[in-house]
Amino acid sequence: MAIPNSPEARDVAFHFHGYTNAKKHLDTGPMVISRGDGVFVFDENGNRYLEAMSGLWSVGLGFSEQRLIAAATKQLNTLPYYHNFSHKSHKPAIELAEKLISLSPVSMSKIFYTNSGSEANDTILKMVWYRANAMGTPKKKKVISRLRGYHGVTLASASLTGLPANHQSFDLPIANVLHTICPHYRKEGRSGESEEQFASRCAEALEALILAEGAETIGAFFAEPIMGAGGVIVPPATYWSKIQAVLSKFDILLVADEVICGFGRTGKMFGSETFGITPDIIVMSKQITSSYFPLSAIMINDRVFEPIAQESGRLGVLGHGFTGGAHPVGAAIAAENIKIIEERDLISHVAEVGAQLMKGLLAFESHPLVTEARGRGLLAALELGASDDEKFSPGTLGTKMNEILTGNGVISRNMVDAMALCPPMIITPSEVDHILDVFEKSLSELQIFGAAL
Repeated sequence: MAIPNSPEARDVAFHFHGYTNAKKHLDTGPMVISRGDGVFVFDENGNRYLEAMSGLWSVGLGFSEQRLIAAATKQLNTLPYYHNFSHKSHKPAIELAEKLISLSPVSMSKIFYTNSGSEANDTILKMVWYRANAMGTPKKKKVISRLRGYHGVTLASASLTGLPANHQSFDLPIANVLHTICPHYRKEGRSGESEEQFASRCAEALEALILAEGAETIGAFFAEPIMGAGGVIVPPATYWSKIQAVLSKFDILLVADEVICGFGRTGKMFGSETFGITPDIIVMSKQITSSYFPLSAIMINDRVFEPIAQESGRLGVLGHGFTGGAHPVGAAIAAENIKIIEERDLISHVAEVGAQLMKGLLAFESHPLVTEARGRGLLAALELGASDDEKFSPGTLGTKMNEILTGNGVISRNMVDAMALCPPMIITPSEVDHILDVFEKSLSELQIFGAAL
């Protein structure tokens, strides 16, 4: 068998991709990215793209931060690997745990390390079950997440995720995972219903689900402060206070999935601060290392930790952990990543350039193919659509817009017809203007495409 020569052909021959149409990929092949610098990446042909998605919502400090590379190199030369099983530990894990607890927007107790957001949410579900058994409430094991929410792709976390593609043909969701209404006012709000009324209805729907299932059977509620992969859904102003009142009423744990929102993305260190959320558990990944290394962390309060600790004492061990959990290289990079965010006051910077980005996106709402601009900080989306919705099947405009944007040198990501924007937090005002200019040009090209259909 002849070995293909080009990277594209070799990729098609040997590489099985995630979140890709595997059949189509055999014909189209990949865009091969060869290097990155700041907010830009370059393909094998030398074409430059402004990476307006930070890779996968994650490269907060951009693609060439030398301090992160130096932190990794130093740790590799000191202790390239060690674990945290059987009472073992190392300084990078200890120091990062201490720092994360100090940053928490609410009182927290302990950090548990995993390797990805999916593993973290999977772990939390196990801990909810473990804790229920420890407390003598073995029925309290059902969990609720939201339609269009995103929490990962393992069996448990994909079940929590409320997107059809993550369930279809995988025989998911698993038992005891329930879903409630998505807090997207424009799409889910009823005619004549105010945002306040919609927020109340979301809370009422949650309470009705809890009562229908039996409050004694519900252990936790999982939610992103701003929903990411579901379309960058920013909830109505009173949504979180109303939801938390329901959870408190029935003694249900609140899990804030901060995998996308954490570490400055919304203009605060955590999305929970932005929306006044007081979680029992916080999930962190992606920007914790700017994705220079796989690492995730779960922050829990004493209400969660103490029953689990007591049960592990009774059994003699907590039978859960990961080979790469608390990896010293990842922990060292994360600590340096946080230090840079603080030293450069990137959170204030995100608030400023995020306002600039949103002002520009809101101006596009007058375009005939734009239905909504939404976001907070440097996490935003431009929803595409038309008054004659029947003309375009779902995803038609988004897929074409994604293609046009890439051709014009900006990488976005369409979630059906919502164009996501999540650029590196180091982006400058002039680079934000460049994104907006390219979007304006691309919308004009999309209009020509739409008129031709």
